[in-house]
Amino acid sequence: MGDDSEWMKLPIDQKCEHKLWKARLNGYEEALKLFQKIDDEKSPEWSKYLGLIKKFVTDSNAVAQLKGLEAALAYVENAHVAGKTTGEVASGVVNKVFNQPKARAKELGLDICLMYIEIEKGEAIQEELLKGLDNKNPKIIVACIETLRKALSEFGSKIISLKPIIKVLPKLFESREKAVRDEAKLLAVEIYRWIRDALRPPLQNINSVQLKELEEEWIKVSSAVPRQTRFLRSQQELKAKFEQQQAVGGDADGGGDDEEETVPQVDAYELLEAVEILSKLPKDFYEKIEAKKWQERKEALEAVELLVKNPKLESGDYADLVKVLKKVVGKDTNVMLVALAAKCLAGLATGLRKKFGQYAGHVVPTILEKFKEKKPQVVQALQEAIDAIFLTTTLQNLSEDILAVMDNKNPTIKQQTSLFIARSFRHCTPSTLPKSLLKPFCAALLKHINDSAPEVRDAGFEALGTALKVAGEKAVNPFLADVDKLKLDRIKECAEKVELVYGKKTGGAAEKREGKPVAGKTAALPGPGADKETKDAATKAGPLKKASAVKSGVPPKKGKPATAAGAGGAGAKGKKGPETKEIFESELSMEVCEEKAAAVLPASCIQQLDSGNWKERLACMEEFQKAVELMERSEMPCQALVRMLAKKPGWKETNFQVMQMKLHIVALIAQKGNFSKTSAQVVLDGLVDKVGDVKCGSNAKEAMTAIAEACQLPWTAEQVVATAFSQKNPKNQSETLNWLSNAIKEFGFSGLNVKAFISNVKTALAATNPAVRTSAITLLGVMYLYVGPPLRMFFEDEKPALLSQIDAEFEKMQGQTAPTPTRGISRHSAGGGDDGEEEEQEEVGNDVVDLLPRTDIGDKITAELVSKIGDKNWKIRKEGLDEVTSILNEAKFIHPNIGELPAALKNRLNDSNKILVQQTLSILQQLATAMGPNIKQHVKNLGIPVITVLGDSKNNVRAAALATVNAWAEQTGMKEWLEGEDLSEELKKENPFLRQELLGWLAEKLPTLRSVPSDLLLCVPHLYSCLEDRNGDVRKKAQDALPFFMMHLGFEKMAKATGKLKPTSKDQVLAMLEKAKANMPAKPAPPAKSSSRVVGGTAPAKFQPGSAFADDLGSNNVESKPDPKKAKAGGLSSKTKGVQGKKVLSKPNLKEDDDKSGPIFIIVPNGKEQRMKEEKGLKVLKWNFTTPRDEYIEQLKTQMSTCVAKWLQDEMFHADFQHHNKALAVMIEHLESEKDGVISCLDLILKWLTLRFFDTNTSVLMKTLEYLKLLFNMLSQEEYHLTENEASSFIPYLILKVGEPKDVIRKDVRAILNRMCLIYPASKMFPFIMEGTKSKNSKQRAECLEELGCLVESYGMNVCQPTPGKALKEMATHIGDRDNTVRNAALNTIVTVYNVHGDQVFKLIGNLSEKDMSMLEERIKRSAKRPSAAPVRQAEEKPQRAQNISANAGMMRKGPAEDMSSKLNQNRNMGSHSETTHTVPREFQLDLDEIENDNGTVRCEMPALVQHKLDDIFEPVLIPEPKIRAVSPHFDDMHSNTASTINFVISQVASGDINTSIQALTQIDEVLKQEDKAEAMSGHIDQFLIATFMQLRLIYNTHMADEKLDKDEIVRLYSCIIGSMITLFQIESLAREASTGVLKDLMHGLITLMLDSRVEDLEEGEQVIRSVNLLVVKVLEKSDQTNILSALLVLLQDSLLATASSPKFSELVMKCLWRMVRLLPETINSINLDRILLDIHIFMKVFPKEKLKQCKSDFPIRTLKTLLHTLCKLKGPKILDHLTMIDNKNESELEAHLCRVMKHSMDQSGKADKDTEKGASRIEEKASKAKVNDILAEIFKKIGSKENTKEGLAELYEYKKKYSDADIEPFLKNSSQFFQSYVERGLRLIETEREGKGRIAPSTGNTNGEEVGPSVYLERLKILRQRCGLDNAKQEDRPPLTSLLSKPTLPTVASSTDMLHSKLSQLRESREQYQHLDLDCNQTHSSGIGTTLASPSSAAANIDDLKKRLERIKSSRK
Repeated sequence: MGDDSEWMKLPIDQKCEHKLWKARLNGYEEALKLFQKIDDEKSPEWSKYLGLIKKFVTDSNAVAQLKGLEAALAYVENAHVAGKTTGEVASGVVNKVFNQPKARAKELGLDICLMYIEIEKGEAIQEELLKGLDNKNPKIIVACIETLRKALSEFGSKIISLKPIIKVLPKLFESREKAVRDEAKLLAVEIYRWIRDALRPPLQNINSVQLKELEEEWIKVSSAVPRQTRFLRSQQELKAKFEQQQAVGGDADGGGDDEEETVPQVDAYELLEAVEILSKLPKDFYEKIEAKKWQERKEALEAVELLVKNPKLESGDYADLVKVLKKVVGKDTNVMLVALAAKCLAGLATGLRKKFGQYAGHVVPTILEKFKEKKPQVVQALQEAIDAIFLTTTLQNLSEDILAVMDNKNPTIKQQTSLFIARSFRHCTPSTLPKSLLKPFCAALLKHINDSAPEVRDAGFEALGTALKVAGEKAVNPFLADVDKLKLDRIKECAEKVELVYGKKTGGAAEKREGKPVAGKTAALPGPGADKETKDAATKAGPLKKASAVKSGVPPKKGKPATAAGAGGAGAKGKKGPETKEIFESELSMEVCEEKAAAVLPASCIQQLDSGNWKERLACMEEFQKAVELMERSEMPCQALVRMLAKKPGWKETNFQVMQMKLHIVALIAQKGNFSKTSAQVVLDGLVDKVGDVKCGSNAKEAMTAIAEACQLPWTAEQVVATAFSQKNPKNQSETLNWLSNAIKEFGFSGLNVKAFISNVKTALAATNPAVRTSAITLLGVMYLYVGPPLRMFFEDEKPALLSQIDAEFEKMQGQTAPTPTRGISRHSAGGGDDGEEEEQEEVGNDVVDLLPRTDIGDKITAELVSKIGDKNWKIRKEGLDEVTSILNEAKFIHPNIGELPAALKNRLNDSNKILVQQTLSILQQLATAMGPNIKQHVKNLGIPVITVLGDSKNNVRAAALATVNAWAEQTGMKEWLEGEDLSEELKKENPFLRQELLGWLAEKLPTLRSVPSDLLLCVPHLYSCLEDRNGDVRKKAQDALPFFMMHLGFEKMAKATGKLKPTSKDQVLAMLEKAKANMPAKPAPPAKSSSRVVGGTAPAKFQPGSAFADDLGSNNVESKPDPKKAKAGGLSSKTKGVQGKKVLSKPNLKEDDDKSGPIFIIVPNGKEQRMKEEKGLKVLKWNFTTPRDEYIEQLKTQMSTCVAKWLQDEMFHADFQHHNKALAVMIEHLESEKDGVISCLDLILKWLTLRFFDTNTSVLMKTLEYLKLLFNMLSQEEYHLTENEASSFIPYLILKVGEPKDVIRKDVRAILNRMCLIYPASKMFPFIMEGTKSKNSKQRAECLEELGCLVESYGMNVCQPTPGKALKEMATHIGDRDNTVRNAALNTIVTVYNVHGDQVFKLIGNLSEKDMSMLEERIKRSAKRPSAAPVRQAEEKPQRAQNISANAGMMRKGPAEDMSSKLNQNRNMGSHSETTHTVPREFQLDLDEIENDNGTVRCEMPALVQHKLDDIFEPVLIPEPKIRAVSPHFDDMHSNTASTINFVISQVASGDINTSIQALTQIDEVLKQEDKAEAMSGHIDQFLIATFMQLRLIYNTHMADEKLDKDEIVRLYSCIIGSMITLFQIESLAREASTGVLKDLMHGLITLMLDSRVEDLEEGEQVIRSVNLLVVKVLEKSDQTNILSALLVLLQDSLLATASSPKFSELVMKCLWRMVRLLPETINSINLDRILLDIHIFMKVFPKEKLKQCKSDFPIRTLKTLLHTLCKLKGPKILDHLTMIDNKNESELEAHLCRVMKHSMDQSGKADKDTEKGASRIEEKASKAKVNDILAEIFKKIGSKENTKEGLAELYEYKKKYSDADIEPFLKNSSQFFQSYVERGLRLIETEREGKGRIAPSTGNTNGEEVGPSVYLERLKILRQRCGLDNAKQEDRPPLTSLLSKPTLPTVASSTDMLHSKLSQLRESREQYQHLDLDCNQTHSSGIGTTLASPSSAAANIDDLKKRLERIKSSRK
């Protein structure tokens, strides 16, 4: 008992697993109670038992098992998750329950199985039960059969699939066990109940006794239609309906249509096994069939006949067999054999069904021709054959062949053809017999009913009667308009006798009301296609019942309603009752007319009609008009009235007033009366005659328009044009054409007879009168709007001049839509009229195609040509194909008869020579265009083989095949392709190329279809195998296609099809199906009907997939107009039936719009941080995949749900790409307005965008890239920096797209990568791009390498991560790539690095193979040869790289931002003293002109800066830095945060807005005035001065010229500028920081201001100029004397060179120099004389004495002499030692002049040195010789000292370079070995550093007068020049100043533009800090950069300091 109590305490689920059976029994009992108690089917409790249910049913203890079964049944019934247990439980039931002796157990097992079926698991159960039939235990077999029977009887044949059951039935009948046989018999009876006779064929081979027994049982089966009595969970509505009917009393025919729906027709054919017969043909069959003896031929045919008796044949290539049978039918003389061959064909067609369709087109013409045979048995055989063949194809496909024989002379052929048409019509429904088919058939049959032979007439009547019965009177009557009453009655009589195969579903309202379809021979005759039609018609007829009763039975057509009224046929088109009768109004005699008129008109009126007095006639007309206006429509005798008007003088009326009135009355009658064509004919001649009249023309046109409205435009237009061209009056002709152009626009184009007009238009085009020609061309333009490009084909043979006019007119019309018709629809009944319009509209396109003159090329396809195409020699095959091409080119448009060509071309599609395959494909493409829609009949025999070619391994062949398939599909539509098994057979082939191409094609085409043939289901199993294909691309394409298959087949069918998969596969596929179900796109909507016809009923808007969504085009407006461009993009052919955009006014739509008003991105506080944490903590999946799996998409969806508007999220995750486009459009729209929202969701947005990169749709990709460009623009404006998480989950996927095949996409992606650098550091981008170079895609590798090159070029070597060496080695591996573009890209990139980094590149690359190395060296050499390659290349490339704002981002920008770099280069090169041109990265460029001309906009917005890596500091800076005082040592610590503020304020000084600028100046002034704060400005002086003189320039160029500006404002600004500068220049320590270039520009600005006459005119102008004077003095006194002297010398030189410069300017510059000369005695010691002498040297080189003497004044030469004299006086002979910076002293007279001065002064003082007297040159020589030892001693002293060792080494290096013969041995001898090697090593290091790096070090020497020799710079310059491809010729050859070399690369005159570049970086940096970046990391930026840029003289001294600081920064970062 203790044991008992143990298990009693356990929870239920554990009891159920207990080893004691009692415990289990108890567990099962409790579980049963529990299961009945749980209400919530989704309760988590259920999941606990998932694994246990199998044990419930398979319990080894019989008692427990019974309870377990009960519990299991309750579980299955109630649990949501029960479905997961189906397989295991069912197999348990079959194997462990059905063999139990207890009946109760079996019963429960059966119930469980049925319950599983109820919860939608029927397939799995059926599978298990069928497996059970193979069990050895007969008990189990019997129970399984019983269960199947029970399931079928309750659930019906729709749910229980019969085919597999019927397959095993015969086997069950053979069982030894009687019980099994008996049970099988019961099952067979049950099946018979559901499918009737379809069960007979499969069972025909069972034991005859059993069959007889069965037959007896079958007879007893009630004939009532069986009904489903138990329903699935998804069929609850049906269940309710069923119960309701039961309650009412089981109303037998209450169901009507529903009943039919319940019972799907099962086709016996489907249940049969296919037999393969081709291999069973006799070996000698093909020889025998050609034998001479008819007996042999007969034997061969009999063998075939025997084989084709098999009811279902395996598909295969029957082409040869059909060919020989066709030959026998057509050519054999023995009629018995003809009949036999026809029987064989019939057998083939019956056995193959749809698969025979491809041969139908070949055989039918032959059979029809053979109907000339009289023998009844032959005729009967032929009839049977052609009927069987008809069922395998469609009437549409055969129509050409049938119509071709309708005019045959042989009456038997005509009779049999008509009879065949009649029989065929019976198989049609209104939807398969559209107007376009009825029209030609009726026309041909009408000839037959008038034939002389009675049998032909009878057959014609029968056919027309059948057509009438099938399509309904409304559709057929228009074609019977001219048939007399007797014949019409005969046709109607025939119609009544006709019995239709499908039953009459959609006749008039009478049959409609009965609602019961006529059964016909449904089961016996139709094939699967027919079967589908039956169901379709049934389901459609249901819901349409009410509507059609109202609309007199508009048949439920797929997408296009049938209609009455043929083009140009009777005008009865849908008008109101009485109208119809009056159409046939007979002509009335004049007397009758007069009588009728007298009844309605006043007598006086009639008398005066022909009065001789015009006034009386006018009065008569007035009365006539009044009378007409007052008449009722019903009483107006139109014909009588118009005949009265036409009575003498009629249209010959001479008085224009009377005539105008008369014409107006005609218009009134036509508008107000029931105006018939008879009446119209009375007046039209007269109207046309007056249309050209100046005074009456407009009235005539008005009358014609009114008549057109009454009698329809097509008829009226034809009459009018014909009349006009039968006259000779050109004015009338041109005006008629003008009227017609206008009328077409008003009425639309429907029904117009294009052909008739075209002949008239051609006449008009040939007219001599230009007005007629012009009108004709205008008319063509209007027609082009409706007809489109095919119209031009009719005029291709016109003269070139005329053709070009026509083309020009068409060009004008391009892109316009046809206007909405405003007339011609007012009187039509809402239903009929509209339908008519639409229908006819649809045919316009086809009409034009039908009208094209087609050539019959059948006779050109000779046997010889066909054999050529099949020749063994490929050259001859090619000749054959070339011939075919030329035949097609000549013919342009052809008839469908192309003889044996299809078979010949088909063989060429698998030609071993791929070139021929491609040629064949292009021929097929051409064939499609040439044959038009008639190509349909060749889809099976030629189109499908093209699909096979999609499996070719060559990319270009596949592309050609795809283009061909698309060209065909455009002509044929998709139906032909999807019918039959051909497509599924292709998909079955396990060729990855074929599969991915075919699936891609289907995914593109399926979404555009509104319905598909049921055969599409055959593709599904193969689609599933593709989902698990080994090839990733195939899997991807299959997943893409899945939703579109589901869209047509529905989830149920697709899920059902998974039944045959392995369990593991099945689960995977079902999961994919579930996902696809969520993303399933809606079917394209059929055209909505509405009487309002908002949008042009006649605009041939091509049907656009998804146009069901009115607001799909990105706008949420309710009314959507078809946009022709969009429509074309819909990708459907011009054939696609026109769909009119209608008003879509649905409430849900409006409601949705309301929902869309809020923000689309919701800001969740800390949402992004939280997501990052989760990803880091691996709580969610890391965004990293090769293709996005479902779980990623689901995860993103979940994350987005909190922060993205629901409706937007639905769009974003929709399966249809158009919704993605819509979502992107919305996101673009909201980008500006929701910046914060976008930034808060940025990580999610970027992830979603990466998913779009995996879409195959180009439009989505383009839209995505457009959004990204705008997004990154916005982010850089907002100064946002991407987080690591965002970057790593986005950049790798963006880089994938760099390898796209389309150029435009690659370009966009590169542009986006460039922009990325503004919001994510380039050095961090580098590794991502580097990773991209490892791709398999060669385009991607090449593009990534190029991008790396661009990064290095823009940002220097430090972007290379992890180290330059590793990065370069990686890049160098690509030099050996197999792809040429990749090799080139790798070489170019390394050359780029070489240009930046010099020869060190070779060290970094490491070992390369010889071949690679030689390629690289060659490339480097080549790049060096290119003249000025580097600068120019950079200059050109940068603008490209730098366009970070593309055109489409224009709207995003706040100010006009042009691409400035090109301007900048231009400015620089013009600047007379430009440095070695180098281009600065975009971020640092600044365009002065731009800033000056920018008035009004506050310009403190600059592009956001890249986060600078401090490593950049060790890189020599691109810009030659001017010498600047060292920044105070405390700068870092004191002002790192104020620095940024100062930078920001300074940036505002140059603002275009005066107030902003004044404010900034005041702030700076305040800082400068407070001693303790002034120090903060240190390091910002140049920057401040640049900003101020830019402001001066702005005032000078812009503000002063601006009339609107208040001049007081300008004076205020001037006083602020001058004030703050005076303050600045009073602080000497700061003033000395100003560099040469800046001082030069500043002085230029100030002097220009002093000379500005406009300032003097101002009120306080004098005051301003005085202040400037004072400021200039301050500048001269307080700045660094070397810098200011140097600046003035350069300024003087510029001003003398510039022709535009005023002499006044130079004069003032010289005055400044004099002032400086006066100051020299005090300042001489602080001046760097070497630099000043170099400047003077350059000045004298440009202006030798002779040139100076030519100046107008002697002022310049005097100034120069005075300066030199003063210097000599102050320095004495030592001055000659300061010429060290001058490389070639002979270039100017400086040295000689100095010597002369020295000599002179020494003579005077009498202290002349002996040597000096020997000549000036000796002084220097002596001095330098004497100094050599001193200098060297000094240098070695420095090397020895600890502090100056590096400086000393540098000087020694310079010295050795300059005096290569100098001997330093003596100095080294005395020192230790260590010291010697240290010196040597140091020199070597300096050498590699200087030689290797092509940039100039930022330092230029030292303030304390110790100078670095200038040769260093020259040497470096030479290297640079060589690298840039400039020659190092002597410098004299080059014009001064303009060349790059005219000045050594010294920063003496670094123009401020260059300075700006360096400063701008600081500025930007500081703004970031100023606005919102965290200060900590910026201290490092700004202070660091500040220090470099303002670096003091010696780089060497500073580098250590920087290194230390870098260490500090690194440690603080950690």
